Amino acid sequence: MSHIYTVSEGTSPLILSQPHPGTQLAPGMEDRLTEAALQLPDTDWHIPDLYADMARDLSATVVQTHYSRYVIDLNRDPGGVSLYPGQSVTELCTTTLFDGSPLYQDGQEPDAAEIEDRKQTYWQPYHDALAAQIARVKAQHGYALVYDCHSIRSVVPRFFEGALPMLNLGTGGGSSAAPELTQCLDQTLANGDYSYVINGRFKGGFITRHYGTPADNVHAVQMEIAQTAYMEEVHPFDWREDKASSLKPHLKTLLETMIAWGRNTYGS
Repeated sequence: MSHIYTVSEGTSPLILSQPHPGTQLAPGMEDRLTEAALQLPDTDWHIPDLYADMARDLSATVVQTHYSRYVIDLNRDPGGVSLYPGQSVTELCTTTLFDGSPLYQDGQEPDAAEIEDRKQTYWQPYHDALAAQIARVKAQHGYALVYDCHSIRSVVPRFFEGALPMLNLGTGGGSSAAPELTQCLDQTLANGDYSYVINGRFKGGFITRHYGTPADNVHAVQMEIAQTAYMEEVHPFDWREDKASSLKPHLKTLLETMIAWGRNTYGS
């Protein structure tokens, strides 16, 4: 098993991609970061724990990184193409925190050679593993359903005004999943108790847009959860079981909706 990521293979057509919960840093990187960055505030905290039970119950495949998004962002285009042209975004190897403050101490930012090395060492292996699982699941079922798991602080003025809806579903603006699947997910979200939006501020990153190819029977969605729905948003970013226990059944219903749509559509 790779030290970069963990893969847990399931038997259902559902794949949970988890590109941002990692907390490990590249060798020598810790000494170069600011004090604020060392707290890893922009991590998708507790995502593996949030989805663990439902992944087991639904026999979903899970691809999870071990390394921090500060090493390299697995949900960014490796060529540096912006996900949201004209809007503030963090880079492939970000040099700023979500609040705009520096990630690195003065003069410690990675150069082009280091960024290229990180691509080969951390970015490529994760994507090779994810692509392999999509191919395996599609070979078994004739199709694959990719659910990209994310979370973010509910208030980040750099990226959006006010508070984020609790659940933010993205389908690349409609390109990464069949509209019929999106409609089913919309109905499920509407029947829940959480505020939500589809293709709002977060329409899906590189993973959703790159792997979601409905014409080829691969459907991908991204779920960005406002972290206040299940945890404390300030250091040390504690898990809140009282909140998570309410959220998890709703998320499980959403995943069950995906699986049911796939079976009804493809007959497997």
